[in-house]
Amino acid sequence: MAVKLHWDDMRIFLAVARTESLSRAGAALKVDPATVGRRVARLEEDLGATLFAKSPQGYRLTEDGERLQHHAARAEQSLTMAVEDLRGQAGQLTGSIRIGAPDGSANYLLPQVCAEICDDNPGLEVQIVALPRVFNLSKREADMAVTVSPPTAGRLLVQKVSDYRLHLAASESYLGTHPPINAVADLKNHRVIGYISDMIFDKELDYLGELKTNTATLTSNSFSVQFNFVRQGAGVAIVHDFAIPSTTGIRKILTDQISLTRSFYLVRHADDRRVERLNRFADLLGQGIRREVTRLEALT
Repeated sequence: MAVKLHWDDMRIFLAVARTESLSRAGAALKVDPATVGRRVARLEEDLGATLFAKSPQGYRLTEDGERLQHHAARAEQSLTMAVEDLRGQAGQLTGSIRIGAPDGSANYLLPQVCAEICDDNPGLEVQIVALPRVFNLSKREADMAVTVSPPTAGRLLVQKVSDYRLHLAASESYLGTHPPINAVADLKNHRVIGYISDMIFDKELDYLGELKTNTATLTSNSFSVQFNFVRQGAGVAIVHDFAIPSTTGIRKILTDQISLTRSFYLVRHADDRRVERLNRFADLLGQGIRREVTRLEALT
């Protein structure tokens, strides 16, 4: 007997698969979590298959669930492409797009870039997820991600967006009350701020390891927290040049001895290459990031 599947059930199934939680899926879909649970149970009954392994930690896909997710995601993509085709390519961007990004770019670049894109596309909703980790695009944790190194595994579209520079910096208040810093060796007399070593999720962020400077004594897995340490006059740190104009009283030091260059990459799932809405948004995002990095670095 043929099983009738409804797209709304697939939409709920995909939301649970991607969030691994009834409550998070319900919040994303604006549906009561109890309703989400009933719809998942009904879908499993209709299919005669267990789609999720349920535990106190959440809902994890079973082997059957992973097979269904593959087909449901392809159906979702086809529907998205159909809507884009009917709307035409010249219209304004609409709907919701989620970007995953490390917190440096998420705090000091993406807000102004995305706000400008939304000004030109009033029907567009942009979500920025700022987390210090690698995003799983296969699980649709985000529609695209800004990364600091190109991924080497998975079916992904990877585009280099922009180089950016980093330097050692400290607040004027700190520099005015501590011994002068004229050489890298002088750092031994200063408090260094950096990443928690065992929480560095990308080797490109291991600035102090590359520079072989003394160990950081004030640390965080978040660049924004590190930058706030600097703003409070707590010590010296490697900071993004593009973050410095966001505040006052921060000065780059040892620029002739310590200068790092890193790159931003825009990463998308390969299945989205034919989704015109995401193609157009990715182009605007990449252009905006390049423009904003250039503008802000010129101010330091």
